[in-house]
Amino acid sequence: MKTTKKFSLLISAAILAAPLCASEMMADETIEADVNKDINALVENNGIVGRDEVGALVMPKEIAPLSGLPFKMKEPKRTSFRNVEIGVTRTDIDKRGMITEALNKIIEDLSKKGGGRVMVPAGHWHTGRITLKSNIDLHLDEGCILEFSADIDDYQPAVFTRHEGIEVMGAGAFIYANKAKNIALTGRGKIVGPPMEVEMRRLRNGNSVVEKDIDYRLPVEQRICDGHDGRTFYRPKSFAPINCKNVLVEGVTFERSVLWNINPIYCENVIIRGVTVNSVGVPSGDGIDISSCKNVLIEYSTLNCGDDCFTLKSGRAEDGVRVGRPTENVVIRYCLAEKGHGGITCGSETAAGIKNVYLHNCVFDGTRTGFRFKTRRNRGGGIWDIYYDNVRLIDVNEAFTWDLLGSRMYMGELAQRNPPLAITPLTPVVKDIRISNFVIESADRMMSMNTIPEVPTTGVVIENGTVRTNRIFKSMNDVGGLTLKNLTIQATDNTLNIDNSHGLTFDNVSFLVPTGSLKYNISGDNAEMPIIKR
Repeated sequence: MKTTKKFSLLISAAILAAPLCASEMMADETIEADVNKDINALVENNGIVGRDEVGALVMPKEIAPLSGLPFKMKEPKRTSFRNVEIGVTRTDIDKRGMITEALNKIIEDLSKKGGGRVMVPAGHWHTGRITLKSNIDLHLDEGCILEFSADIDDYQPAVFTRHEGIEVMGAGAFIYANKAKNIALTGRGKIVGPPMEVEMRRLRNGNSVVEKDIDYRLPVEQRICDGHDGRTFYRPKSFAPINCKNVLVEGVTFERSVLWNINPIYCENVIIRGVTVNSVGVPSGDGIDISSCKNVLIEYSTLNCGDDCFTLKSGRAEDGVRVGRPTENVVIRYCLAEKGHGGITCGSETAAGIKNVYLHNCVFDGTRTGFRFKTRRNRGGGIWDIYYDNVRLIDVNEAFTWDLLGSRMYMGELAQRNPPLAITPLTPVVKDIRISNFVIESADRMMSMNTIPEVPTTGVVIENGTVRTNRIFKSMNDVGGLTLKNLTIQATDNTLNIDNSHGLTFDNVSFLVPTGSLKYNISGDNAEMPIIKR
C-alpha cells in the first residue's frame, strides 16, 4: 500500500505511543490508494472455485476422503442397509387419499426384521408425518412427489423435538426420527410441503423470540406445542431426526417447506450430499440447519432459501445451556448457495458453542450476506475455531456480517451498545475466525461488525482475497481484534467507519478507490487507529 509521508508518520506514532482515544484523533486522516492493480484479472485468474464446480448437479458417485482439515475429525462413514426392498403401491392409499398409515407400517415392520430400503415410486403421493426407524433407507424414485399434509392433526401426537434451540413437544417434522441408528433419505424424488395458501402457514408460529413462549423451568414433557386447546403450534420442519447416529440424506429435492428444510438435532455421523432446496418465499425457510451435532459432512448441494442457507446452531439461552451439546466437527464443501439471507451462518442459537467448522470450495451467488455470524447477549456459549477457505461470492449485499446484538424491537435493552452490560453466564463469546482465499466479485458492502461491547470479538483474520464493493465498512463497532491481510479491495466509497474498536491491522492491503485516498471516521473512548503494515 502506498502512503503519504505524513500518514506514515502518524501511523508510526500511533504504534509507538500509547493508544489514542477518539478525541485525540482526526476524523479525516487519509491514506493514498493504490490505483494501479487490474482488479478484473485478480477476480478471474486466481484459482478460486468456480460456479460450474459446485452444487447438486456435479455430485460425484463416491465420497472423497476428508483432507487438509484444520482440526481432528473422524472420517464420515456412509451407512449401509440390507438388500431388501419393499414399496408402497396405489392399494395403500386410504379413503383420504393418504399413504401415511401404510408407509409408517412398512417402515416399522421392516425395521423390526433388520431393515432395508422402503421405496416410494414415481407419482404424486400425499401423506402426514412419516417416522423413520433404525436401519431404514426411505428411497424416493425419480418422478416421486411426496406431498405433506396441511392438517395439523396429521402431525399428532406431539413428539420430542427442538424448536429454534429450545426443547418442546411438537409436530417434529414431515419426516421424523428419534433415537434411530442407520437411517437414510435418498433418491431423486421430491419432498414437497402443502400449498402456499393453506391455513397452517398462517398460524402464528409462536413469538419471534421463542424464549418468551417457553418457560425453560418446565419439564420438557409439559412444553406441549400441538396447536390444540389454544396452545402454540410450531410448524414442522421437512426432515428433522433427533438423537440419531449414522444419518444419510442424498439426492433428494426439498420444495415448499413450511419451516426449516433439513435439521438434524443431537445427531452424530451425518452425511448430506447432492440435495436441492427450493424454499424462496417461505418465512424461516432455512436450507440446512445443523443443531448440536457432531461429525457432519455436507457436500455438493444447491440451496435457494427463504432464510439462511447453511446454518449452524447449538441451543438457545438457558435451555440450550442446560442441554450443553455443541455443534462441532462440520465440513461443508463444493456447495452452491443462491437466494437466501446468509450463505453460511453461525448462530443465532449458540448456547453450547459452535466450533470446528470448515467450509471450503463453495460459491455464494445472490445471497443477501455471504459469511454471517449471529448471536445475542442472552443466547450463551458462542462461536470459535471457524475456518472458511476458497470461496467465491457473487452479487451479495454484504460479504462479511457480525450481528451479535440484534434489534431493540426483539431484544429490548439487550440490543443497546452503551453502556456495556455486565458479563453473565449467558454472554456469548465470538472469536478465532479465519477466512482465507476468496473472491468477492460484486457486493454492495464488504463488511459490518457489530459485536458485544463487554466481550469484543477477537482473533478474526481475513486474508488472501480480492474484493469489488461499493462500501468497505458499513460499521466497525466494538471489535477487539481484526486482521486484514493480503487483500486487494476496489470500492466506490472511500470512508471507513470505526467506532470503539481496537486491535485492527491492515497487512499488505491495497485499496482502489476513485478519490485516491481513504477517509477514517473514528469514534469511541476505546478506539484506536488501524496498524498499517507493508
